[in-house]
Amino acid sequence: MTVPYVEALQEFEPVIGLETHVELGTASKMFCGCDTTFGAAPNTHTCPVCLGLPGALPVVNEAAIASTIRIGLALHCDIATWCRFARKNYFYPDMPKNFQTSQYDEPLCTDGYLDVEVDGETVRIPIERVHLEEDTGKSLHVGGSTGRIHGATHSLVDYNRAGIPLVEIVTKPVTGTKAKPAEVAKAYVTELRDVLRGLGVSDVRMEQGSLRCDVNVSLNKPGAEWGTRSETKNVNSLRSVERAVRSEVERQAARLRAGERIVQETRHFHEDTGLSTSGRSKEEATDYRYFPEPDLVPVAPDAAWVASLKAALPEAPSSRRRRLIEQLALSTLDAEAMTNAGVLDLVLATVDAGAPAAEARNWWLGHLAQSANSRGSEPSELPITPVQVARVVELVADGSLTAGLARQVVDGVLAGEGEPDDVVESRGLAVVSDEGALTTAVDEAIAANSDAADKIRAGKVQAVGALVGAVMKATRGQADASVVRRLLLERLGVRE
Repeated sequence: MTVPYVEALQEFEPVIGLETHVELGTASKMFCGCDTTFGAAPNTHTCPVCLGLPGALPVVNEAAIASTIRIGLALHCDIATWCRFARKNYFYPDMPKNFQTSQYDEPLCTDGYLDVEVDGETVRIPIERVHLEEDTGKSLHVGGSTGRIHGATHSLVDYNRAGIPLVEIVTKPVTGTKAKPAEVAKAYVTELRDVLRGLGVSDVRMEQGSLRCDVNVSLNKPGAEWGTRSETKNVNSLRSVERAVRSEVERQAARLRAGERIVQETRHFHEDTGLSTSGRSKEEATDYRYFPEPDLVPVAPDAAWVASLKAALPEAPSSRRRRLIEQLALSTLDAEAMTNAGVLDLVLATVDAGAPAAEARNWWLGHLAQSANSRGSEPSELPITPVQVARVVELVADGSLTAGLARQVVDGVLAGEGEPDDVVESRGLAVVSDEGALTTAVDEAIAANSDAADKIRAGKVQAVGALVGAVMKATRGQADASVVRRLLLERLGVRE
């Protein structure tokens, strides 16, 4: 049993927290020189250091330190003048050393914030810490129906990901979200992802695991102490962040209403149902037996270096949005429509890449929004970039593609067939404007539509549309419509 989301929030106050894990886009791992390229054959990007073999000593990746500081600065954090790494001890097969090198009580960045917009209101999300650690490997449970360990016949482990620099961004408890905790959570992760992408520190591809989110939720009666929180682990899409909060609000409200106790635990989110199931009781810090990492020296960022990193930060996404909306003279209605659809930044980035604002808007609110909806994802999660969309717009503008062919090209890009020009070539989608190649199709259209041809000869030039349509159909939409129309009128002896 659950309580509907709106009803639950009329009875209980929510407190949410988000822990976002970001794989940094460095060329090598956090403490060794292994390659970090995604998609390599299992266990080919490993070495004695990231496998934790005896005698192997780690060395800190300077680029990862710089990226973490830049993230902290973009989130208005204080940057530590001295910090160090610790060993987080736990025993799972995806961590080959049986401990994770992380930061515990001395993180690199602390006490920041990120402002997000939700239905026209600004909500400030307080940031507790931004710390640096190494990622774990990836377990694959084989033989079961769910992909989880329960019911599996055996498990495989790929250690390519083990040791990749991982930044964890932890919010403080977020209160005051009123009836919109799920919407605020989604808006925060969306804005955070835009900040990270703008910094160029990560590709933030949630479908590949380079951005993952743990969602904490608790409920309490108005004015009462905060309730016991649950933590839904590894939520891997913007849509699922919102669904995970909604699901947990509804679940906890039902239990509290029934007089039951909420257990502090981790939970697994199921994309197919939008629900979560119990995982394990939540560990406390003492369970990990943290102690300072003896093989690494402390990190003491030079103040001048930090200042230079701050001076080189790019424009914040929120500031850039306001500036471009003003420059493009977007109406409030248009801006709200694009914001609600989750495409405003995509439209602006497409304009930045050279597309006219109207064309960028039409693509992201039209065909691409429909494609995202059919996939059950957000438009920003589609495997197509604003630069690629701008290229399709350019191909239409220069006459290389018709609108119909352009949609086919976009579908090809979404299907993983390469860049727009690659799809045009491989599918043979270029517009045919050669008069010699079109003459046969024009003559066949005239012969097959004699009534329309006679009307045109009699002066009803508007009837040529039917013949143009026939030629376009015969050429699978590849004919240049303007050339076809001119040829038809010439063959019928009509002048305009």
